[in-house]
Amino acid sequence: MKSANQRGTLRHGRWLLLVFLCLFSACQDTQVEKLLNQANEEWVKGRNHSAVELFNSILEIAPTGIYAEEALFRLGEINLYGMNNPTQAINYFKEVIQENPQGPYRYDAQKYIAEIVETNFKDYDQAIIEYQNLIDRNQVPDDNAQNQFRIATLFIKKQNYDQALVEFELLLENYPDSAWADQAQYKIVELHYTLNECEKARESYKAFTKSRANNPFKAEMDFVMASCLEDEGQLVLAYKSFKALEGNYKYPTMVKMKLEGLEGRIKKDKQPKKVRGKKKRRSGRRS
Repeated sequence: MKSANQRGTLRHGRWLLLVFLCLFSACQDTQVEKLLNQANEEWVKGRNHSAVELFNSILEIAPTGIYAEEALFRLGEINLYGMNNPTQAINYFKEVIQENPQGPYRYDAQKYIAEIVETNFKDYDQAIIEYQNLIDRNQVPDDNAQNQFRIATLFIKKQNYDQALVEFELLLENYPDSAWADQAQYKIVELHYTLNECEKARESYKAFTKSRANNPFKAEMDFVMASCLEDEGQLVLAYKSFKALEGNYKYPTMVKMKLEGLEGRIKKDKQPKKVRGKKKRRSGRRS
């Protein structure tokens, strides 16, 4: 059996080891924090390569944990914005997610991946999956409506207008009070017009203007309604509708072009049609 002195010596030794480990850990954290500050300063100053070296040094000292997550995340941002290397950026953002799926950088890393896949790679199918992942995880609920809007616009890019309609309607159903709902209403009216469904566009327009009278996209919807009248041959009504948009539509040149075109067509329709007389047929025979 160990004597009381031996047991006391062991306890003392363990205590000293624990103190040493705590001090070492604290010193390491302080060193990493200093490196992080230096790396971020270098990045802000546009010294991308120097910042990359410092962030990599952090990963060597602290390959896991919150410091590693931030270093990987910053490396992704530097590669995306500073070095124009979206492929390498995605790899870093994926590492962030793998490092800590519940971490503070997880959502922003996932969003970067979605945006890169959409904007840089033009892989709209994968981008839809990435944005849907953001919605499903519900980590930032306030962003769900925007992500749903991005999914709908991706289907427009794919020229799948019917599915785009479904996605915009889903946005209105799930996020009726969001800032994106106003624009979604306009897009629904516009898509019906694109699909040559002016009657459905008109029905949606009436419902939307009744439920949200102050929709900031009302002028855009009015333009679509005027275009429907023009396509249906109701030129005078179309002219009046476009005329009412003067000073209210964000593209005044387009309104002017529409009015000038309609003026010409209306004048042409008012002109009496000339009746051509029949010419007598001359015989080809000679007496």
